[in-house]
Amino acid sequence: MSFFKKLKDKFAGNAEEEQSTEKYKEGLEKTRTGFTSKINDLVAKYRKVDEDFFEELEEVLLQADVGFETVIELMDDLRYEVQRKNVRDTSNVQSVISEKLVEIYQAGDAELNEINFADGLTVILMVGVNGVGKTTTIGKLAHRFKNEGKSVMLAAGDTFRAGAIEQLDVWGQRVGVDVIKQAAGSDPAAVMYDAVRSAKSRGVDVLICDTAGRLQNKVNLMNELQKVHRVISREVPGAPHEVLLALDATTGQNAMIQAQTFKDVTEVTGIVLTKLDGTAKGGIVLAIRNKLKIPVKFVGLGEKLDDLQPFDPQKYVYGLFAEGLDKEEQLEEGSADK
Repeated sequence: MSFFKKLKDKFAGNAEEEQSTEKYKEGLEKTRTGFTSKINDLVAKYRKVDEDFFEELEEVLLQADVGFETVIELMDDLRYEVQRKNVRDTSNVQSVISEKLVEIYQAGDAELNEINFADGLTVILMVGVNGVGKTTTIGKLAHRFKNEGKSVMLAAGDTFRAGAIEQLDVWGQRVGVDVIKQAAGSDPAAVMYDAVRSAKSRGVDVLICDTAGRLQNKVNLMNELQKVHRVISREVPGAPHEVLLALDATTGQNAMIQAQTFKDVTEVTGIVLTKLDGTAKGGIVLAIRNKLKIPVKFVGLGEKLDDLQPFDPQKYVYGLFAEGLDKEEQLEEGSADK
């Protein structure tokens, strides 16, 4: 059974999941246009799977920012799988690549993609440099959680960037949630203290906290985040339950550097990859997961409120190969009808 057929069977009859799969297909169009066309060119050039084919395939994957370590692992797995399944025709390779990419991403702990909700108040700390779409992500997360029936509150902890408090306030009004804030230049830890106390007293389910995104001084960043951590955990033992790092997918390998920096200064539990629909190098998802061992929890696939989608490795890989996998399925169905 083809990769796409398995995916379709998994979500058959579930309109929400089918719609989400379609969002991945649309959101990854830029990556797919470059990536798939190169794969198709390879398939046309090499009718048989041989070492020359593998070498050129390796180059295509590297150009999509899949990452060196991930590509090497994938190529080793592919060579083994092609030999095991006796795949000789290059037109049958896409499905094998798809399955191996999902396996590499999941690596036995797929459940880490889920948000770690607490029994009482769940506190989510959002970190990331300025300009990556952090505030927009907070607004979209608030919208998603509210639609799931949860009560949500926001904390305007980025008190340094001009306009950050006002921007979060606008998002709060847009999605209909309260925003706890103080004057610009206030101590972020004091804002967090007020927000946690307020969320507890009102019986709020989820508190999402914005933070400053200045990377000029790693020591200052670390001290600031540690102080915020201490204030939150003192009021809510075990919190923050998630530290989500917002990264701009369009920055490619620079996003990897940012991820490593934040990983060095705080315990990042997951990544929100924004603007994935705006890049031709969507392979960065796999590089982040495989090299940094941090799960991607959400991806931005467009401008709409519901275009921030929970990350699903199968839907993501389908988005990378959609046309080719659809074609494989049609060929399978055609041969079955004969």
